[in-house]
Amino acid sequence: MRESATGLTVDELAARAGVTVRTIRFYSTRGLLPPPEIGARRVGRYGPDHLSRLALIEELQHQGLTLSAIERYLEQLPPDLSAQDLAIHRALVAGWVPDKAEDATREQLERRVGRALTEEDVDRLAAMSVLVRTDDPRVFRVDPGLLHLGTRLLDVPITLETILAARSVVIEHTRAAARELSRLFKDEVWEPNRHGGPDEEEMARMKSLSADMQPMVVQALVTAFQRSMKQELRESFGKEGDRSRRDGAQG
Repeated sequence: MRESATGLTVDELAARAGVTVRTIRFYSTRGLLPPPEIGARRVGRYGPDHLSRLALIEELQHQGLTLSAIERYLEQLPPDLSAQDLAIHRALVAGWVPDKAEDATREQLERRVGRALTEEDVDRLAAMSVLVRTDDPRVFRVDPGLLHLGTRLLDVPITLETILAARSVVIEHTRAAARELSRLFKDEVWEPNRHGGPDEEEMARMKSLSADMQPMVVQALVTAFQRSMKQELRESFGKEGDRSRRDGAQG
């Protein structure tokens, strides 16, 4: 039976987030996590927003932020951010964390995602680059930054072939965007500011400028993609909704 991220106990939340119960209680006392909903028998229940917030805290820690800095960071976020908004925010943060794959056994992986994994699930996670099989069939190389997203996508009713096709589309178009943006940077910033031959100081200055621009470029790409996706969904499903209403009226 697949476990939902809704109505988790503190123990289940800790297992899903890969932290200890003590850590969750500590974060709660510091105000980093909102209080749980109190259910039957006065048991606290946690939802997707708690899981997403814990994942964001983990990414900020990977960035080297202190607990006080993380508190200030989270205080600046709107209080009503949904789990999906937090996941997008975390994705932006994770973009600047060096790749850090971790070895995990199947049992460790299942405890982390809070569910038993079938071979089909493993194939789907591998197709999404969430994990890579190793020479030891009991051990996987796992990308912790993609694990939560990949686990959520397991419940989306799409085939493995569709996942692979979608991945190809994303890689193709992101590489094309990166190539074109790099060309623009070279033509508009690098070449006009070069003076003579290669100069170590100038090279360092241009590399620093490029690094400073990357967060702005990524945020612009994410924002543009979100708006484009919303527009596409409105146009596609809006038309289907209009057609259904018309068919209902005619019937």
